[in-house]
Amino acid sequence: MNLPLDIREMMSSGTKLREERERPVRIAVFVDVTAPEALVTALREALRPQTSGALLHIEACAPGETLIIDSTADAVLAIAGPGDTLARSIASAREKFVPTAVLALGEHANVVARRLNQPILDTITGDEPEHIVRALGAWFGERVSSKRLALAANFPFVRRAVAEESIKATAFQNGVIGFLAVIPGADMPLMTANQAKMILQIAAAYSAPLGAERIKELAVVVGGGFTLRAIARQLLDFVPGFGWALKATIGYSGTVAMGYAALEYFEEGGEFSGLADRLRGARDKAVATARYRVGRGEPAEEPLPAHYTLIADEPVVEPAQPIAIAPVPAATPSVAEGAGAK
Repeated sequence: MNLPLDIREMMSSGTKLREERERPVRIAVFVDVTAPEALVTALREALRPQTSGALLHIEACAPGETLIIDSTADAVLAIAGPGDTLARSIASAREKFVPTAVLALGEHANVVARRLNQPILDTITGDEPEHIVRALGAWFGERVSSKRLALAANFPFVRRAVAEESIKATAFQNGVIGFLAVIPGADMPLMTANQAKMILQIAAAYSAPLGAERIKELAVVVGGGFTLRAIARQLLDFVPGFGWALKATIGYSGTVAMGYAALEYFEEGGEFSGLADRLRGARDKAVATARYRVGRGEPAEEPLPAHYTLIADEPVVEPAQPIAIAPVPAATPSVAEGAGAK
């Protein structure tokens, strides 16, 4: 069976992702001298660069001072104290159109934003420093998107947010493709290619190797994602009039399942060689969920009940209104099984 992926295109994508990951990152950190020590310490630990491509300029700011920011900076982080010491410094940064986040511990975001004349969406607060660090990771992914892979490569707390952005965007695209495709099978190559690129992006965010062998292996693994579409086509016969909704749902939920399976796998420090089983398990659970809920006349994207588990790729408990599903062609699972053997 020919894989529904262009290996050369995937390798080109891998090269681009490596280049993005290796781009230089420049971050300025303004610290109010009265800022809480707990927050300063947490950010000092979180902002330890993993590569030489990240440069941090850290400067303390006393009342009455205005810090000047270089317009080539990719972002400014302002660690605020209880006063308005940083107001003029962050205003200067915003005037140069540098993304600027204000971080404050133990205060409400609205209060801090008003005190420092700072946009509320660029004000990150919380009662625990760890919460602020996690929120900062999401802020980096959204507001410094052109450098998100470089940020993820250097700062582990950014990685999950970057990966989740990729999952959401790809799942939305695949849902739309499933909804709009009118020619049978026309959506498969597009969805599968999107899933492959998504997993490459997740791997890049977690600094996994993106060499030629790893990309070829990934092509085989993701090729097994065709099983989702094969079962979706079979389900269409049992829900006449709602095929468009089912294809969109499986395109979306199947992509989300595979994306989060890859995210958790790389977050645990896994290598490409063991990814096949994790993705196959996520794919099969998504398919079983759709089968179960469609049989009950319910939306297909909801999670399975706790007692509804998979053994040998089949649900233990049958749906309340069972539906007969023809076996998936033998060629499709063989691709995934071949990937698992690598």
